[in-house]
Amino acid sequence: MHTERSERSAMLLSKNIQMSDNAFTALKEMIYERTGIFFSDNKKSLLENRLSRYIEDNGYEDFEKYIDILKYSPSRDKEFSALYERITTNETFFFRDVNQLQAFETDVLPMVVKELEGKGIKKMRIWSAACSTGEEPYTLAMLIRNRISQIYNSGWDIEIHGSDISEGVLNSARIGEYNNYSIRNVPPQYLDRYFVKNGNGKYGVRPEVKGMVRLSNINLFDEAKLRMFRGMNIVFCRNVLIYFDDMAKKRVIANIYDSLAPGGYLFIGHAESLFNISRAFKLVNINNVLIYQK
Repeated sequence: MHTERSERSAMLLSKNIQMSDNAFTALKEMIYERTGIFFSDNKKSLLENRLSRYIEDNGYEDFEKYIDILKYSPSRDKEFSALYERITTNETFFFRDVNQLQAFETDVLPMVVKELEGKGIKKMRIWSAACSTGEEPYTLAMLIRNRISQIYNSGWDIEIHGSDISEGVLNSARIGEYNNYSIRNVPPQYLDRYFVKNGNGKYGVRPEVKGMVRLSNINLFDEAKLRMFRGMNIVFCRNVLIYFDDMAKKRVIANIYDSLAPGGYLFIGHAESLFNISRAFKLVNINNVLIYQK
């Protein structure tokens, strides 16, 4: 989580590494072309503060040298992954937006199960897009185990996929250890059943939950890689669209639409909307929770 204090500290520690206007233009265009993440002209100091310490620590002379690395180095993919970690705010925690999760658990899941069973299908695919350090997909796994265990244990094949553009946050998700901030919304019965407190004071997700989630390094702009995510019954892409301009939002949402099975459901952030972004979805109101359906 990035705070104003950490931004100021980074600026003070890295005051000798400054970004020229040309470097800012080149960098923001490179980021946008590759990911759709948009930096307006007034975000130059933000980008500079978040990257200058990294550039200094890695021995790059200046932003121009760093841009050359991103363009031409054999390690550019690794560098881009490190870049993504620094330009996005990985604000996430377990059981975030509980009203949406309740709609998922009590309404959407049973509807999807009923529809699939009517077709003789006992396989469900769920995708947590931009899952960061894993709190969201693990939350979904806990809800499935705890609330519809009779389904989970009756021969159903339930796939939960978590994806993110940053390999660093995915590695944290694979480890599955979390601090008090991340677990602050976890109901006590879930904390007792699905976590174990480690000697380092962190809470580890139990293996039976971790084993339900498949984690992948995926760029939401990468149509080729996204082909493996076709046929999803439910997609969570919450608090992600804020990073994109309208053109990038349309591309990402079109990719997610293509990934959904007919009749599939899309959850976006409670403060987000597809207004002027896509008319392809039907808007469904479940107990004042707005969900999009293909």
